[in-house]
Amino acid sequence: MNDLPLARLAVIGLGMATKPHLEALAELKGRVAVTGVFNRTRDKAEAVRDTYGFAVFDSLEAIATDPGTDGVIIATPPNQRAEIVARMAAAGKHILMEKPVERSLAAAQDIVAQCEDAGVTLGIVFQHRLRKGALRLSELVGAGALGDLALVRAEIPWWRDQGYYDVPGRGTLERDGGGVLISQAIHVLDLMLSLTGPVRSVQALTGTTRLHRMETEDFTAAGLEFASGALGSVVATTATYPGEVERLILDGTEATAALTGGQLRVTWRDGRSEELGESAGTGGGADPMAFPCDWHRDLIEDFANAIAQGVPPRIPGREALRVHALIDAMVRSGATGRRVPVEAV
Repeated sequence: MNDLPLARLAVIGLGMATKPHLEALAELKGRVAVTGVFNRTRDKAEAVRDTYGFAVFDSLEAIATDPGTDGVIIATPPNQRAEIVARMAAAGKHILMEKPVERSLAAAQDIVAQCEDAGVTLGIVFQHRLRKGALRLSELVGAGALGDLALVRAEIPWWRDQGYYDVPGRGTLERDGGGVLISQAIHVLDLMLSLTGPVRSVQALTGTTRLHRMETEDFTAAGLEFASGALGSVVATTATYPGEVERLILDGTEATAALTGGQLRVTWRDGRSEELGESAGTGGGADPMAFPCDWHRDLIEDFANAIAQGVPPRIPGREALRVHALIDAMVRSGATGRRVPVEAV
């Protein structure tokens, strides 16, 4: 019997987004080994060591040169990714990275190409795809159960108070690359594209409401034309107090599927209906991390399996470029007031 873990991973970056990763890794003990954690502020790393028992790395170089580390989970702000990815890819370390890939489409493409050239696996954390309702909806779409897709509606009415944006760099182009689209709505938009296929063109309105003082947008409304011929809409904001659950609705010729948070309801034209999923929060309110670690656990385990078996992870880096291209088009359309095409990636 082989008692070795599927993969041995280090964690780089210990900010707010790391909490579900650490909890998931604790649950995966025996399946995935944690070789250590690293943070530029050592106090945070030591606090994680004291809570979870994970070792602390003194530097990125120590991780890159550690023969016992197969890969890394990167959960730093987006503006720190390029340097870390370059070092880890050159050292042959596989990479599972928090969204977004980078701050712009071009920078994201550079990271994906760099990992491909180095022959290392790159996975992106889009955990919304791992919810039970989302998995079932993917099965139904794949089987053609909804019929031909006609209309798509994505609604992300989330809330962040001003204190959230008062954190240095948050909601800025320099650190995050944008506002609600690239930091919050990206999860639902990625899930949408995984179900609908690519968007051909976008007409968008973007702006900042009087509820926030920030550099980038806290509101976006957009009309979409999909490559399939379906039409759609997106409304995304962090200015809806106290925050509501996001919804993704697919209207087909045979049925309508509504995914509200993690709960799916399908209504067929012949009168049948189906409901399933979980009612857990998804981080749409004042606490961005108010959701369980289950989806991260499944995503990390999938990544570990991909490393062990030499196969692509569930959400590879190149696939994540699709949502970057859509966000890029929405931002350009909002800036110009014109309908713009979505770049094929």
